[in-house]
Amino acid sequence: MRDPRHDAPWLPDLCRLPRLVALLGIAELVVVVLALAPEAAGTWTLMRFFSASGLVLWLALAVAVLLCKLRAPISRLPQRLGALLAVAVATAVALLGAGIVHALYAALGTQLLGLGLWRFASGAAAVTALITALALRHFYVIDRWAAQTQANARAEADALQARIRPHFLFNSMNLIASLLRRDPVVAERAVLDLSDLFRAALGAGEGDSTLAAECELAAQYLSIESLRLGERLQVQWDKRDPLPWELPLPRLTLQPLVENAVLHGISRLPQGGTVAIALWSEGQALHLRVRNPAPPPQAASAPLHRGSGHALRSIAHRLAWRFGPQARVTAGWSDGYYACEVVLPLP
Repeated sequence: MRDPRHDAPWLPDLCRLPRLVALLGIAELVVVVLALAPEAAGTWTLMRFFSASGLVLWLALAVAVLLCKLRAPISRLPQRLGALLAVAVATAVALLGAGIVHALYAALGTQLLGLGLWRFASGAAAVTALITALALRHFYVIDRWAAQTQANARAEADALQARIRPHFLFNSMNLIASLLRRDPVVAERAVLDLSDLFRAALGAGEGDSTLAAECELAAQYLSIESLRLGERLQVQWDKRDPLPWELPLPRLTLQPLVENAVLHGISRLPQGGTVAIALWSEGQALHLRVRNPAPPPQAASAPLHRGSGHALRSIAHRLAWRFGPQARVTAGWSDGYYACEVVLPLP
């Protein structure tokens, strides 16, 4: 039995235009294959090709619309039973449609393709059932792959969320405790910034943020760290307008990059340094770059490098799932500076 906790329909959604076009393309491909078969040489005319194309496209469209409407009730059945029912519905549509077409040709005094009613209708139904079964299986596998990819992205976000909590929570709380008596206003601001940061961390896998919200969250994180590091931490923002401030982004896209710059760069240098954050649009792409002084890679300990690499992989994975292959995350150390750049396609 199907797990009642899974509310999402398992039957592929044929209401979506790309899938409808794909189904029509598969149906037309069958006609092309039949027309190009060696035994069919000389028997297929242009009129016959157009007639057969019209029939299969009409049947494919009818099957797609009907399965689209029946998606919810069929998905409430166990998958095997529901799949058989979906194929049976397609077969019935093909039998009925082919029978009607054959009857119309017979009324005009023409025997369609030289075949009798039963032979013609059963052949059309068998081909339709085969195409429907293959198409549904193909779309089902794609849906499961997409769901798994989304689950992996959620898992990456959850792992990133779990990683953020212990990184500086205790230091921040100790810092706030030390500020309560000598500067309660700054302590209150730090508490608010910390609460906003962890609210975002708790919702890392839920819904989207925006470019503006990501910048604000990064600024709040830097505000907390500046209380701890003092003048060792300098921040330079370079926001080159116009920028798509309302562009949807996965939560915790920018803040982990800034966190890496502080943890693996500024805090490990006795003199500190400046975290430079640049945002600009170029053509149909948005660029985000975080650059900071950092010790050479040979001087970095393995745990720190693993932590930094995990954050970058997590961000790259989630952005690739959200924006596709056009999203790029690159990073590297050169001449005493570490830079990470994110490039995202703009709609």
